[in-house]
Amino acid sequence: MPLSRPALLLRTGSRAVQDARVWVRSACEEIERTDLVDCAEFGVSELVSNALFHGTAPVTIRMRGTVDHPRVEIRDASTEPPLLPVPLALDDEDEVLLTVGRGLSIVASVSEAWGADIDASGKTVWFTPAAEIDEGDGVEGVITGPPGAPPKPERLGSEAVEVSILGVPLALYKGFQYHFRELRREVRLLSLAHANDYPLAASLSALFGSLERQLLDGLGHGQLSGVRDRETADLHVRMPRSAAETMRRFLDMLDLIDEFCRQERLLVLARSPEQVTFQRWFLGEYLTQAAGGRPTRWSAAHMTGHAH
Repeated sequence: MPLSRPALLLRTGSRAVQDARVWVRSACEEIERTDLVDCAEFGVSELVSNALFHGTAPVTIRMRGTVDHPRVEIRDASTEPPLLPVPLALDDEDEVLLTVGRGLSIVASVSEAWGADIDASGKTVWFTPAAEIDEGDGVEGVITGPPGAPPKPERLGSEAVEVSILGVPLALYKGFQYHFRELRREVRLLSLAHANDYPLAASLSALFGSLERQLLDGLGHGQLSGVRDRETADLHVRMPRSAAETMRRFLDMLDLIDEFCRQERLLVLARSPEQVTFQRWFLGEYLTQAAGGRPTRWSAAHMTGHAH
């Protein structure tokens, strides 16, 4: 599977576009989608060139999505959105104007869907290669982000519950944050690009949004005490009691996504047993304490036998 290998870090220089073309051809071949190679190479050539000329290093290429709709992503460290294609007058004599937006017009013509996703650390310009080049104007791109102010936590009121998650292993906690952000982005882009093919993606995207709002302090902005030079720390959160049901659905959803990954229906890797064990403990603490139970400190015993 293409995602079992790391994204390709592109060198600056004349070889970068060729390296990216070779990489995306190999990625398409690995998932047995050689019908997409021509359009994938065209799109990658334009997006890598744009990233090198107008973006900020580092520039990487990777593949996400599903086998039916693989998505090629070019990421750079600039938060400036790409210029969308502009209509061009055929009788325009100004050759400079004829180049404005032309690169992304080519991307639009070789894609089933495409766009850009911008966050605080850069942008990802993505496209789903088509099997044939569109001789017309191509599909319209969509730009998401940059994020504004973080979502406000729900009003807690009398339904608030104090949750203490004790002995959090910081390496696994940071890995969980990364995993959450990646899955949230993945289902959002699937729902934007191929909503009819993946109706579940829209529901999952809404679930991620709900979870982020309800547990903002716990998942994104928690107050970890004594994090310097320590391997573990305690996390104390006030959460709405109603968030427990969202948490339960989220746990079920993670298991469902893992199964899709194992069946190669998603071009992402399933969680490791270590990740599963930690996430079930971490999220389970919210469920247990929302129901009135006492916290259980993480210990090495949790990793014995991993998850079943």
